[in-house]
Amino acid sequence: MGRRDVRDESDFRSRPSKRGSRPRTKQRPEHSDAVTGLVTGVDRGRYTLLVGGAAGGTPDGTVVTAMKARELTRTRVVVGDRVDVVGDVSGEEGSLARIVRIQDRTSTLRRTADDTDPYERIVVANADQLVIVTALAQPEPRTGMIDRCVVAAYDAGMSVLLCLTKADLASPDALRALYEPLGVEVVVTRRAASPDTDHVALVPESVEEVRDRLRGQVSVLVGHSGVGKSTLINALVPAARRATGVVNDVTGRGRHTSTSAVALRLPVAAGGPDDDGAAARSTAGSSAESTAGSSAGFDGWVIDTPGVRSFGLAHVEVAHLLHAFEDLDEVARECPRGCTHLADAPDCALDDWIAASPEDERPAREARLGSFRRLLASRTGSDT
Repeated sequence: MGRRDVRDESDFRSRPSKRGSRPRTKQRPEHSDAVTGLVTGVDRGRYTLLVGGAAGGTPDGTVVTAMKARELTRTRVVVGDRVDVVGDVSGEEGSLARIVRIQDRTSTLRRTADDTDPYERIVVANADQLVIVTALAQPEPRTGMIDRCVVAAYDAGMSVLLCLTKADLASPDALRALYEPLGVEVVVTRRAASPDTDHVALVPESVEEVRDRLRGQVSVLVGHSGVGKSTLINALVPAARRATGVVNDVTGRGRHTSTSAVALRLPVAAGGPDDDGAAARSTAGSSAESTAGSSAGFDGWVIDTPGVRSFGLAHVEVAHLLHAFEDLDEVARECPRGCTHLADAPDCALDDWIAASPEDERPAREARLGSFRRLLASRTGSDT
């Protein structure tokens, strides 16, 4: 089944001006002198790029500020994009290059505002792995959000890592039992108070467990506000200095601290704030410097994204939803032809699967099926 008609900002077409819409010439510059750049940050129409070196897969590179060429006005350039750049790529203060082409993307992580929004938002491009950061408490974990992210990652052709934080407040066993049998890799971090001060920080051993699973990959971190995503980023990349916040005691929700996506070089081992010679001029500036510093210890990329309240799946084909639930997908092969798999579907094999489940497995199976049917109903506009 082909992708349904989903539009984004590049589909917008304005009316031609009174002078006509035909260009002065059909020939466009080839820009044969363009160089490759990796987009590491986006800020109000200006793009932070790493040109040369890391953009081509090696650690060294020059941090360049660029803008889009006129012909790309309606084309979205996002963090993770590899682009062709012309103009001043010296990286000197006040210099400005120009992005003239976006290279083919190997993956595109998308989301929509809700399950009926026809406009998709591109989160990042060319990432290998989606890391779903979920707190075990403060705020409480939401399996619905996890399931949505898993669906979006599989639809984008990315692998999934579930990172459970704040294991010092609650046990990770229930979520491990829910997702590890489905092939979703799980890693857990915990905090502890310093013996000399009352400051609570991530246990270094748990941070290294996360680092081991990020090595050699481009990983994008996604999660609700307040789950500890920025704290984890700072532990993995000390030069990043991402702002951190607290969870509201009344609402149980975190406050947005990351305001834009940014790509950061992953050092081989954690060190002091000055490991890469970075100085925190600004969020975009410090991230650029931590990507373009010393070549020693470069071991992949991590992309931090702003905290999200929801993760709409309007861009995902209904038929693809079931594929993200591998256990249910296998059972559903026994369903009669045309089965909707909703709660009111007659003779649905998924209901028989629940009825035949052992007592100790039934709660987990019911939770899985309930999550899938809620996603399906929201996506199709049906009543659960």
